[in-house]
Amino acid sequence: MNKKQKNIAVIVFVVTVVGYIMAQQMMNSNIAISAKDAYSQLQNDTSIVLLDVRTLEEHIGERIGNTPLIPVHELEQRIHELDVYKDRTIIVYCRSGNRSGSATKLLREKGFHALNMLGGIRQWKTEKFPIVSGPIQ
Repeated sequence: MNKKQKNIAVIVFVVTVVGYIMAQQMMNSNIAISAKDAYSQLQNDTSIVLLDVRTLEEHIGERIGNTPLIPVHELEQRIHELDVYKDRTIIVYCRSGNRSGSATKLLREKGFHALNMLGGIRQWKTEKFPIVSGPIQ
């Protein structure tokens, strides 16, 4: 391979990598929502459902008010509980956005319109949006 062919190969490789990264970012932006945008949408659209995928202990400790809880490790077995929300947007949250990312992916694979709330309840609290704590009624 001569020098010109090597340069072309490097350029093709770089363009491919950049294209892949951009495609991933575009895909992720379609399934993620900031805490600010989630709060705003919740104020304007009462059909949106917030889903907590943390543990029961975390949920009792603090949660966004009136949110159902299905821990991420139970979600696949309990996904049928969400069938009533199949035609609604589900915003999924956890502590920081990692577990909810996995849950969002699973929900989307099962046909739900789910969005991962970036930063989780930590970001929600940073924005000073309301939370509740204590036993579930």
